[in-house]
Amino acid sequence: MFDSLFNVTLTDTTMSFTSSMITIIVAISLGALISVTYMKTNPNGYSQNFTLTMIVLPIIVAMIVLLIGNNIARAFSLAGAFSIIRFRSAPGDPKDIAYVLFTMAAGLACGVGAFGYAVLFTIVLCLLMYVLSRFNFAANKQMQKQLKITIPENLSFEEAFTEVFEKFGVEHVLKRIKTTELGSLYELVYMVTMKDSTDQKALLDAIRCRNGNLDLSLTMYPGTNPDF
Repeated sequence: MFDSLFNVTLTDTTMSFTSSMITIIVAISLGALISVTYMKTNPNGYSQNFTLTMIVLPIIVAMIVLLIGNNIARAFSLAGAFSIIRFRSAPGDPKDIAYVLFTMAAGLACGVGAFGYAVLFTIVLCLLMYVLSRFNFAANKQMQKQLKITIPENLSFEEAFTEVFEKFGVEHVLKRIKTTELGSLYELVYMVTMKDSTDQKALLDAIRCRNGNLDLSLTMYPGTNPDF
């Protein structure tokens, strides 16, 4: 009864009610596996909404494939419907984007009925991501940050902090200079690269002794270069 009902509803597809239920169950399972892998490989924290999305996304993709089937007209209709949807979000981490593509691929494989390949690829990629995270592959041992220093106009900025940077083993590049407070102060913007073992508090204290305890800020840019 259910098979005949859904065969009529899903005309031009090769899916029955039973196979559709199997598709949904497999998609949920793979999405849950990917979501758990993501949580295990992000010890520094993760968004609950993102982990839930990774469970739901394979089902959505599989449903879209089921609805389209071999019907070209239906494919164009769905493309037109989805074209009016606008998703607005901040640029994500490359790793998060990779997980989104991962879940979409799993859902697509389930939708076309390639359950064996879907399970195989999901298990292999989850193991790969876990191993890479476990061994901290390609971890950068140095931290690149933006350092802003305010100095009085009577302080020569060219060599003012060279000795301090050399003392703490900090690589530095002066990126920008601008005046503030009607020209009575200068703001220096450095890109600095320091090791994990660098005592940042001691570094900032040494700089404060040179700039007269004026404004000072140190901003981290993990994995990316800031725009100046």
